[in-house]
Amino acid sequence: MIKKILISQPAPESAARNPYAELIRQHDLEAVFHPFIKVEPVSEREFRDQKVKILDHTAIVLSSRHAIDHFFGTCKKMRVKVPEEMRYYGISEKVTLYIQKYVQYRKRRVFFSPTGKWEGLVPIMAKHKSEKFLIPEGNAHNSELTGLMAAQGLHFTECTMFRTVANDLKDGTTLSDFDAIVLFTPSGVRSLVENFPTWEQKDTRLICFGDTTCKAIESTSLRLDYSPDKAKVPGIAAALDAYITACNSAEAPQP
Repeated sequence: MIKKILISQPAPESAARNPYAELIRQHDLEAVFHPFIKVEPVSEREFRDQKVKILDHTAIVLSSRHAIDHFFGTCKKMRVKVPEEMRYYGISEKVTLYIQKYVQYRKRRVFFSPTGKWEGLVPIMAKHKSEKFLIPEGNAHNSELTGLMAAQGLHFTECTMFRTVANDLKDGTTLSDFDAIVLFTPSGVRSLVENFPTWEQKDTRLICFGDTTCKAIESTSLRLDYSPDKAKVPGIAAALDAYITACNSAEAPQP
């Protein structure tokens, strides 16, 4: 039976944005929200050591809200005034809309992927080959985007502006108190292992979302119990509902 679950994310900000509320009510769950990771900026010295000149670039490539926050945060620390003509290319419309927190949103200088994937954005970038792209990143990133950009002959510079680090979970949290733990990122898996190196999983189920998260679990001595097929179960809450229902009726699907 799954009655107590640890969700490795911050608690939802409001009831209106809580995808877990109905799940908790329906299954009479005790749900604990505890982020396993946190994002922090690199120091001013670390950024300077990369020898990246922000104003040598004409466009910024944005992968997430974290990238936006830390790009503008770095500019503020470095006393760099971002010119109004700077262009922004985002992984999705939702991400690019977030720049309104820092600058006025103008359609003529903002572009985004219609698919929410890099494959949808790079062809748009290829129409602007004179651009000099700056890609603000975290310490954990993949080379998919840069590979696609290089194939198009685009000019770009990568720079690390933030890092993902393990949260300190040694605050009375006892993993074995939970029937299931939900993980969302490889960094979350690393945080679990770093914080609880001697933890014995036993009957605690590990549920993960995303292929890279699954691979991270499989690279450890931990057991992966469930990873939903996104094509069949769209959405985190729906996937958890299906699995918990199956577990509590003794018909859990195999990982």
